[in-house]
Amino acid sequence: MPWIYLMLAGLLEVVWAIGLKYTEGFTRPLPSVITASAMVASIVLLGMAVKTLPIGTAYAIWTGIGAVGAVILGIVLFGDSASPLRLACVGLVVLGMVGLKLTGGAH
Repeated sequence: MPWIYLMLAGLLEVVWAIGLKYTEGFTRPLPSVITASAMVASIVLLGMAVKTLPIGTAYAIWTGIGAVGAVILGIVLFGDSASPLRLACVGLVVLGMVGLKLTGGAH
């Protein structure tokens, strides 16, 4: 169950990271509420995951999911650069997350 909590927390991190763009500095009420709610839910789920998972592993994977998701959605939604070097760097983040999962799953 902790890995499910962690994956959901990471996905919600993507939601709030992208949501920040739509809040326009927290001046738009609906995007601001959605973004803030995703922030709180993401942290709560991360907290539930770290009851069992090592904090370093969980935090790195949580931020990694958020970073990779934000990069991908930035490309899709906002026309951010999709250069080969940038995508290769994202691939390295994914490899790092897989490595952490394989080597540092639980106590």
